[in-house]
Amino acid sequence: MNRINWGKLIISIVVAQIAGGLGAIANIQSISTWYITINKPLFQPPNWLFGPVWTILFLLMGISFYLIWNSKLKNKDEVIKIYFIQLTLNILWSYLFFGLQNPLLGLIEIVFLWIAILITIIRFRKISKVASMLLHPYLAWVTFATILNGAIWWLN
Repeated sequence: MNRINWGKLIISIVVAQIAGGLGAIANIQSISTWYITINKPLFQPPNWLFGPVWTILFLLMGISFYLIWNSKLKNKDEVIKIYFIQLTLNILWSYLFFGLQNPLLGLIEIVFLWIAILITIIRFRKISKVASMLLHPYLAWVTFATILNGAIWWLN
């Protein structure tokens, strides 16, 4: 078992939280203006729930990434790239859905995000089952978010 590399762990978590913050920047203005005016499905969670859920999910992503980054595997560059691709797609969704106020573009992009998360889970599993499992709640939430995004697009 690897010793905890606190520097890598902190960097991994902070980078994931920064990604969440970058996505939140796109949300802030639209949530109190555009988003409150559009039609939403009955299963729409309360707005206050999204912040805590995403904070926890980005924490889990950071820990998951740390386990991969800190692993003894020598050729992990490709897996790390895949992680950062899905992280970038996560940020991009906020800018398409909230920033551009375009649920259709958000829906198209979130499908690519979902696929990227699944690929990340599969690739992480080859290195660390724990790292892979830590991403399962993220995939579950993005599955729900995809359904929610689709319903919002349909209703508007």
